[in-house]
Amino acid sequence: MSEFHDDYPQYEFMAHHSEEAGKAKRRKLWNVFWIMLVVTIVELIIGFNAKKLGLLHDDRTSTFTLKVIFIGLTILKAFFIVYKFMHLGDERKFMKYSIIGPYSIFIIYLVFIIVGEANYSLIHKDKMDKIIVDQKEKANRDAEKGHHGEEHGEEPSEGEHH
Repeated sequence: MSEFHDDYPQYEFMAHHSEEAGKAKRRKLWNVFWIMLVVTIVELIIGFNAKKLGLLHDDRTSTFTLKVIFIGLTILKAFFIVYKFMHLGDERKFMKYSIIGPYSIFIIYLVFIIVGEANYSLIHKDKMDKIIVDQKEKANRDAEKGHHGEEHGEEPSEGEHH
């Protein structure tokens, strides 16, 4: 009799494999669970003790290093989820590469975009700040000129249409 006391067949019979094969599959899932749990605990230890571990200072390099560590650990967990729980590890090579390839290319693209934009912003910060301030001042002047009457509840004149 099953542990749920019903007439529903056991998992091993529905999956058409023996009890030993079922135990092996469960062992594999539990191993992945323990690996992911350890990675998560490492993430928490690093997160809560970053200053004590010497990973967090007041400079950009340490925060970048910390971000890289967390992103790497997150990618490691995502790999285990896709590879084991979603059974990508059991597929043929062509199928693996056809699924992982586009994602890898997209991630590399995003990294280049982020790095490129960050470097551009750092190099051209003075010019960009001046442009943004000038645009904001111009927008404020235009708003005061064009919508001054509307702000006080007055109707626009006949020549003004929005």
